Amino acid sequence: MKEEKKTVILEINGEKREYPYGTEYSRIAEDYQHTEEYPILLVMVGKRLQELFRRAKEDAVLKFVTMKDLAGYNAYRRSMCLMMLKAIHNVLGHGDDYEVGIHFVVSGGLYCTLHGNAELSGAFLEEVKAYMEELCRQAIPIEKRAIATSEAVKLFHSHHMYDKEKLFRYRRCSQTNVYSMGGFEDYYYGYMVKDTSYLKWFDLKLYQEGFVLCIPTREDPCRIPEFAPVEKLFQVQNSSLKWGESMEIFTVADLNDQVVAGRTKELILTQEAYHEKQLAQIAAEIASRPEKKLVMIAGPSSSGKTTFSHRLSTQLSVYGLKPHPIPVDDYFVNRDQTPKDADGNYNYECLEAIDTRQFNEDMTRLLAGERVELPTYNFKTGRREYKGKFKQLGKNDILVIEGIHGLNDQLSYALPRESKYKIYISALTQLNVDEHNRISTTDGRLLRRIVRDARTRGTQAKDTITMWPSVRRGEEAHIFPHQESADVMFNSALIYELAVLKIYAEPLLFGIDPSAPEYAEAKRLLKFLDYFVPVPADHIPNNSLVREFIGGSCFDV
Repeated sequence: MKEEKKTVILEINGEKREYPYGTEYSRIAEDYQHTEEYPILLVMVGKRLQELFRRAKEDAVLKFVTMKDLAGYNAYRRSMCLMMLKAIHNVLGHGDDYEVGIHFVVSGGLYCTLHGNAELSGAFLEEVKAYMEELCRQAIPIEKRAIATSEAVKLFHSHHMYDKEKLFRYRRCSQTNVYSMGGFEDYYYGYMVKDTSYLKWFDLKLYQEGFVLCIPTREDPCRIPEFAPVEKLFQVQNSSLKWGESMEIFTVADLNDQVVAGRTKELILTQEAYHEKQLAQIAAEIASRPEKKLVMIAGPSSSGKTTFSHRLSTQLSVYGLKPHPIPVDDYFVNRDQTPKDADGNYNYECLEAIDTRQFNEDMTRLLAGERVELPTYNFKTGRREYKGKFKQLGKNDILVIEGIHGLNDQLSYALPRESKYKIYISALTQLNVDEHNRISTTDGRLLRRIVRDARTRGTQAKDTITMWPSVRRGEEAHIFPHQESADVMFNSALIYELAVLKIYAEPLLFGIDPSAPEYAEAKRLLKFLDYFVPVPADHIPNNSLVREFIGGSCFDV
């Protein structure tokens, strides 16, 4: 017989150390917690992400994942949801006469609703919070077990979690992981912390028609920030949520039901009509204000800004206006003058990457009625070019300017505020995996970006995933702080789009080598896409926002 290995050699922070075979990773993390500024929640074993209750059974390089890291932060948020739900079920009892929904981010926390035969009040939240604090003190293990997917369907039916029951009827995997905390069972898409003692920072606040589970931010992982919701953003997200409810599509399983029933064409056309109605309302508002000569459109990466600007221009034309789309990207400084980030890469996200002086000079002259030659940026050569593209504004002409800095008055510092109409656009996904597993807006935009980059730039999915954190940092620094200054917000997410993107994104993600650092993220996205029944693009109109990413648009995007 082969003798069982007695020890493993683990390389941690560049040093090798011997541990008994089967040592739990949480025990190893305790030895190194003093070397980390923030709590260790997960561990990378080689290139595989692992939960801390797993055991060391092979020689490997270990890297600890803390609350500051995205994977660790998501594990904290996920685990906090489980603890909150257990506390609510303890207060209300485990029945089918109420339902808790976890929806979207508000002020860094998660907006939740409580429906059914239960009263939402401050006193109720205080009782739930007190029980959560007791759970934290007890350090109750979060346990994970794999069961047959057919058994998971029965299990969640017995728990009155009907969204999950329906979701797992579409699962192709033969097994499903179920998490439990003190006997309360639920399903979560992603890893969890080891036990409730890790879940120290939280609060519950009544807000609008529901409440917010407040948790720390990644930037300051051990402190609850001031509750400061962005009211305009909330209203857009809540409006999209209610529209989804009116369509009776709350979750991925609801969407899958529509696809299987052959109602995809009707759903696509209804969603597109909903977008068109909103665009028409924005155009009507602009047309009613003749002093507005500059429509400034901004939003994070892969929000569909270019298609939006073209479709808005079409709607503005209905009112006799003559719109002229102008991409701010055409005012990039030449590449040899582009600032670099801390990693030494070109930073196209910062305002300094834009020639703001030339932009303001050109726009001021246009507003004065002068004839101006506008530049075009050549992304291959990295230089601005002038090719005889002249513009001169008449009485009914209006400039539609789109770029990530559109809401920042430092971009248009010389232009009168009364001439600007500001629009914030983002893909604010209203669909959830199920009632307790939300779909991150960031994931939706990343999938859009992966598909578009591969189609238009020949960029591999691996490279798009690599640069995504830098893009996100740019958004946090340069876009989100200005979003509330918008005159109007537009949600570019399409309720059906992830089922369409699945067809294009999966081959690109499967193409990432398992040895690559980006493989873990690719694997996570593939697991996520596996929930969806695919939707072909046949019935998607050629002016749809999703065409900007999958191709076939009637616009030059």
